[in-house]
Amino acid sequence: MTIAYLSHPSFMAHDMGAGHPEQPARLSAISDQLIAAGLETALQHHDAPAANKMQLQRAHDGEYIDSLFSAAPSQGTVWLDGDTAMNPHTLQAALHAAGAAIRGVDLVMEGAAQQAFCAVRPPGHHAERNRAMGFCFFNNVVVGAAHALAHHGLSRVAIVDFDVHHGNGTEDIVADNDQILFCSTYQHPFYPHTAEVGRHKNVINCPLPAGAGGVEFRAAIEQQWLPALEQFKPELILISAGFDGHLLDNMAGLELLESDYEWVTQQLCRVAQRHAEGRVVSCLEGGYNLEALARSVVVHIRAFLTD
Repeated sequence: MTIAYLSHPSFMAHDMGAGHPEQPARLSAISDQLIAAGLETALQHHDAPAANKMQLQRAHDGEYIDSLFSAAPSQGTVWLDGDTAMNPHTLQAALHAAGAAIRGVDLVMEGAAQQAFCAVRPPGHHAERNRAMGFCFFNNVVVGAAHALAHHGLSRVAIVDFDVHHGNGTEDIVADNDQILFCSTYQHPFYPHTAEVGRHKNVINCPLPAGAGGVEFRAAIEQQWLPALEQFKPELILISAGFDGHLLDNMAGLELLESDYEWVTQQLCRVAQRHAEGRVVSCLEGGYNLEALARSVVVHIRAFLTD
């Protein structure tokens, strides 16, 4: 079984300043832990290409894309909101992050890999059709899903999101698109203070209260995600893999453990085996405690190998 691992040097150059939780060290911690766990040699490494404007316009308005190109600074830092900033390397990093999802989709659709993990930054699931926010610029998973539909001719793609924050950007873009099923667990009430349950027929929102742990998380997935996925029969599954719901991550208040991330990955792989020829593409979203993030990514990838 081949697992593709996609990253790019530009991701390390995107830096929103000292003390910002979405820091380059996140990817270094993941890489170091994969080596320590003996998984590095099991991965097929690929440099992520940059997404082009045509590919981005499947998810974002053209004027919005142009505005990011215009905002990109040649020096210093430009803040788009209170926690989302661009330095001179950010635009290229964001283009390659979206391109990683596209290349991951290509690799699994062409049979060159069974699954793909995109070790990317900036993350993407808060990026709306025409708005950057929450550390995000382009919505990586939606760009990947739209590429699967347009380029590979699929008719049913599932996006699942277990980040502690609701993927408001993903919902904004895919709402009422009957070719995409979006399933999300997240802490609520919490940033970004969105996510109405039952508003869109193709969106399964599963809010969890602060303090919820594996029991509540697994119940939501078993009772809501899995039946919806079985009915939908996705031809490809994309994962917004956020690990900031971990007990050790002080950015939020859920109490998940590595075993919960391993379990949900196994469940999704089994759905993919039944309906999608095993095809899964996972894109890194949140996770800000470096130790917890790295360990969680290891079990997430190991679940690809063992399930």
